[in-house]
Amino acid sequence: MHKTSVIRARMEPTLKDEVERILSRLGLTVSETIYLLYRQIKLRRGLPFEVRIPNRLTAKVLTESRADKKVKHFIAKDDLYRDLGL
Repeated sequence: MHKTSVIRARMEPTLKDEVERILSRLGLTVSETIYLLYRQIKLRRGLPFEVRIPNRLTAKVLTESRADKKVKHFIAKDDLYRDLGL
């Protein structure tokens, strides 16, 4: 099938640049990524990931981790497991 439809979207330039750098490292173009997303939506009959608003605790943890507060860092998974008592 010929690819003749065009999709246009507006977004923040910094978000666009950051995502395009990530996609480039993955070896993907924006067009290929959109194509993959559309194929997955078709196959799953919905979004291929969960979309929801986090609860208060999850939102707090996400905010703190982005600010690098109360975040433990581990070099190896064994260190993480040991810290968790596993």
